[in-house]
Amino acid sequence: MDHVSSNGYVGPMKMKKKDIEPFFEILSADLPEPKTELDYKNPYTLVVAVALSAQATDVGVNKATKELFKKVDTPEKMVKLGEAKLRDQIKTIGLYRNKAKNVIALSKMLINEFNSEVPRTREELERLPGVGRKTANVVMNEAFGEATIAVDTHIFRVSNRTGLAPGKNVLEVEHELLKRVPKDYLQHAHHWILLHGRYVCKARKPDCPSCKVVDYCGFKGKTTAA
Repeated sequence: MDHVSSNGYVGPMKMKKKDIEPFFEILSADLPEPKTELDYKNPYTLVVAVALSAQATDVGVNKATKELFKKVDTPEKMVKLGEAKLRDQIKTIGLYRNKAKNVIALSKMLINEFNSEVPRTREELERLPGVGRKTANVVMNEAFGEATIAVDTHIFRVSNRTGLAPGKNVLEVEHELLKRVPKDYLQHAHHWILLHGRYVCKARKPDCPSCKVVDYCGFKGKTTAA
């Protein structure tokens, strides 16, 4: 079922348009109102949590922020805490030194330029230190209900492996998903695909025997029951 495009990209055949609706209908049935697995209290702590989650697990970030967010839930409180104490709070997370520096810097920017409020546009969010397109998309989707898709490793893998939205890079996959996902499912598509990739369509060995959408998947290396 593989194909070679004009730019040399090799991947599964695109999922048929008629199959996309039932694909999401099935994924959504188990979790009609999905949420991020990152713990947060408000849009500000969400920005911090997502920024900390780069190259780290949600479980690891939640452990590090459990006590932090009890005391610190505004940019002012974070600046008052200071970079050194923040480093100590998040030292179990990878790249914690650089992340602590960015969190303090983005907190100061929110105070000085955004009246301590988290901005709602991608352009403004991406101005914040340590906030890239993926983080901005997560915040817009989770905090403000925007129909954005933040392509992480799970979403990139599932989109390519199944043929749902093949692309050579995360931006191509994001644009394909925005074009191909039915409007009724676009709001939560990010979470459904991510969770499917995290728990079923895993990187090393997808759990095809327990996959509820296996009939719509174009992956030719489907696994079988042991």
